[in-house]
Amino acid sequence: MRTLQTNTDPDSAVLRSVTLPSVWSDDAAQALIQLTTAEGGPVRLASEAARWVEMIDSTPPLPHSPQDAPPIGRSLSCLLLMQQMAPNAAIWRNEPDGQPGFIIRLSGFVQDGIFATEHFAACLKLACDGLRRLEAARRPYRSGDLPLFDDPAPHDDSNGPAGLILLTDLDACLAALGLDYDSNEGRAIASAIARFTRLVARSGTATPDSAFTCPQAPDIEQASIAISSTMHSVTGLALIETGFSSPGPVDALLDVEACGPGPIFSLVTNQGGLRPSTLNRLAHKGLSPEAALALALDGQPPLQPAGAQAHALMYDAIQPFCDHLPALPEPEMDDLKEKLGRGVRRPLPMRQGGFSQRTSIGGHRLFMRTGEFEDGTLASLTLTPPRESPMARGLMECFSQAVSIGLQFGVPLDVFVEQFAYSRFGACGTVEGDDMASYATSMLDYAFRALSEAYLGQRMPDAPTESGEKQQEAPMLPFGPEQDGPSSRPKNRKLRLVG
Repeated sequence: MRTLQTNTDPDSAVLRSVTLPSVWSDDAAQALIQLTTAEGGPVRLASEAARWVEMIDSTPPLPHSPQDAPPIGRSLSCLLLMQQMAPNAAIWRNEPDGQPGFIIRLSGFVQDGIFATEHFAACLKLACDGLRRLEAARRPYRSGDLPLFDDPAPHDDSNGPAGLILLTDLDACLAALGLDYDSNEGRAIASAIARFTRLVARSGTATPDSAFTCPQAPDIEQASIAISSTMHSVTGLALIETGFSSPGPVDALLDVEACGPGPIFSLVTNQGGLRPSTLNRLAHKGLSPEAALALALDGQPPLQPAGAQAHALMYDAIQPFCDHLPALPEPEMDDLKEKLGRGVRRPLPMRQGGFSQRTSIGGHRLFMRTGEFEDGTLASLTLTPPRESPMARGLMECFSQAVSIGLQFGVPLDVFVEQFAYSRFGACGTVEGDDMASYATSMLDYAFRALSEAYLGQRMPDAPTESGEKQQEAPMLPFGPEQDGPSSRPKNRKLRLVG
């Protein structure tokens, strides 16, 4: 075990002490704080888990359970320590009106490249047993009746399911099996796991599932046949719904790489190291990290992250066998983390990165400042021409504020670059102070070509000078009376009245 000081609110100076297994990550510590009901004070995994373990063990066993069966709380806590299964927030916080459930990390059931079907089935049965015991104990209080009899009343499915079993970390599971997320075999294995989960959850209920065939996963197929044949004698069990999880603190507690059925969009972690799923896929291809780096430097990347289209295909493959699925993002959104929905403004970070640039276009000075989101993308823009007229300065500052608001609402930067690069109006001319450009047709032309190079990685060439276009260059020194040219007016010129 290890103890660390952390908090879920970055603006809060008050840190909480969290004690958890030493192999668990710091993200799991923050997730544990979110799941606890106590405000302030230290947080210990053993104390938090003991509450719901005791709550489940205090419920009477189901009628079909063996008389000498050991308490299931110990087995559930062992699965939590191995980060294979954890209860949802409703059980952690003991919410009477919440829907109890368990979240299962699929990648934790892959051993030596083989999916442990028997262990997975035992875990599912254990979760179903715990949920049905909780539902049987709470049902009389929800209906207003007192539990006067030891034998629970027959379950009525019209009152709703007894709980949820949600799967997560699907892509990491496929990677451990040596399968690509965007492949027919990967989708077949995912469908078989989802179907097998529903088969176990519905065995003994009023709407049981039947055994199925899956040539890509013969172990899962044989296990489905065995469960179907052994559960015919058990009836009257409460319905358990199944599916895949949405992002939440329990997924972070289990240290998943991708929540629910979603793909892993990046091959590296936030700290710059290779993900476990990346290492597994490289190992199945017979490549070491050094060999993969050599191929990438040679322009032949050995792995390609799955995109939104692969996510949609996986969603369609598992949807017929799931009661609950997270909302599928729009197919045209390639980067699901960075783009926002219409009408949702992305907040600016408290401390922003960016750069400041001082330059001159045709002798007219321009100060440009940028602000960035946490991921380094452009968040705000400030353009200030200090020596222009108050109206010109005000218009330029208002324009940059409008661009900043558009960026924060999800407008891509390349749209602004396409619209305003090479715009022609004064001041224009030679660019001084930035090697990115030698000539600009306007201040906006320079600004958005500079942003294109800095944030889009695309350097745009100078526009050709049109015939008759004059550079509006401010004089370097003021003209005095003795510097007037031959065309200047005479010094001693009298005034005359014009009738």
